[in-house]
Amino acid sequence: MGMRHTDVLIVGGGPAGAACAWRLRQRGMACLILDRARFPRLKPCAGWITPRVVRDLDMDPAAYPGGFTTFAGLDISIRGLRFRLPTRQHAIRRLEFDHWLLRRAEVPVHVHRVRDISRVDGRYVVDGAFSGTYLVGAGGTRCPVYRALFREASPRDRGALIVTLEQEFPYPHTDPRCRLWFMENGLPGYAWYVPKAGGIVNVGIGGKAAALRAGGDGIKRHWALLVDKLARLGLVRGHDFRPRGYAYYLRQTRPEVRRDNALIAGDAVGLATLDMGEGIGPAIRSGLLAAEAIVNGSDYTLRRIPRVSLLPSLSK
Repeated sequence: MGMRHTDVLIVGGGPAGAACAWRLRQRGMACLILDRARFPRLKPCAGWITPRVVRDLDMDPAAYPGGFTTFAGLDISIRGLRFRLPTRQHAIRRLEFDHWLLRRAEVPVHVHRVRDISRVDGRYVVDGAFSGTYLVGAGGTRCPVYRALFREASPRDRGALIVTLEQEFPYPHTDPRCRLWFMENGLPGYAWYVPKAGGIVNVGIGGKAAALRAGGDGIKRHWALLVDKLARLGLVRGHDFRPRGYAYYLRQTRPEVRRDNALIAGDAVGLATLDMGEGIGPAIRSGLLAAEAIVNGSDYTLRRIPRVSLLPSLSK
């Protein structure tokens, strides 16, 4: 098998990569996606998306084939102070959503674990098997494009690293409200309970790794406290919890997102919102902006990506 050539090589088939590919195809550019996983694949995530995501994707919720939940408000507790925030928000399952995005992009997808990235005669070459005039790194927090081309010049702020534990599972929930608990029991972060369509529940907890470590604390202690809370409130009882952990970065300060014809997007940059740690919306927006920059020969910047989720008008 010879080398596969294309205009744009995209590493990572999650929301950032799939959105980038979708927009590139719309603009008539050839691209292909490399991802180490075969979709559909499990992805730990609360699955919260904002109305902005729906608009960015020209998404019709009524035609979306997966589970789609809409909340008219969020039940929030901040250090025990409880209130309801009226706001229209949505929830999806990443297992379904990511697969739908990738299929809608309608571009070639190769299951491939990227090991080596080089530049030969002005083209980016991956493992001697794929080449492209442009390279987009959308492979998440451990993106190989970030590691190979951006890490040294643009290191991430370790103080912005969020560690989480999360689980999504079928459960006969009767409470339809989305609940968020901020900074309880000394947690430098928040916990969530998100009931979803089809009798699915997602619960999880996330906090700043550096702050936890500095206080001699750990995310597992807060997970145990969350499980107790869910039982006391009657939200989840008698479940055999088996959480999975993952990590990501909050919005970085002036990161480098382009070097020549190589660009990075989504969690490869570190774009999760500062108020909610929401990563799906910023990932999709960055993937679309990267595509537009490639097609139009324009600057690729983060200025049009909100820093916060609930009050985007405050974002610069």
